[in-house]
Amino acid sequence: MTFHCEVFLLDSLIYFVLASVTVGGALGVVFGRSPIASLLFMIASLGSTAGIYVMLEAHFLAAIQIIVYAGAIMVLFLFVIMLLNLGHDYKRDIRGGLAILFGFGVTGGIGGLLASRVMPEGTALLTSYPPEVSIDTEIAEKGIIGIIAEPLFNEYLVAFEFTGVLLFVAIVGALALAKRSD
Repeated sequence: MTFHCEVFLLDSLIYFVLASVTVGGALGVVFGRSPIASLLFMIASLGSTAGIYVMLEAHFLAAIQIIVYAGAIMVLFLFVIMLLNLGHDYKRDIRGGLAILFGFGVTGGIGGLLASRVMPEGTALLTSYPPEVSIDTEIAEKGIIGIIAEPLFNEYLVAFEFTGVLLFVAIVGALALAKRSD
């Protein structure tokens, strides 16, 4: 088995940047002092997860990740935070050395991803070898949506339904908290 070092180097670098932003954003959500800062960290984490999906050439999943999670769900969370008036409880400014480093990481990850996927030299280098696994026949039979939908609604149906119930319970809980404070 031969490795193409020059091909995997750029992809590995971009992957590690995006993975670092994902993990850093998740840690920022957990350890953030402000709900609004935690929300922004979560948006960064979800955005970098979408970048990883783009690297895996799952463009539909990346679009759904951005539209549904980083878009709609985060706007819903922002409305809940504003409704509960939780945004002013922190004492210090959230902008600091770590936030600047995090911003450079996000910018570098997105810039590297765009450079490798958009520039002709980058795409020529990344596509110069044949892929080991080809799913062209599956795409021809089921389509991109079918490839995603079949395992989602067969193998992972319970997890999918549980996620929907969990989101519903979170919304009901937020409404109960908002009504209790009135």
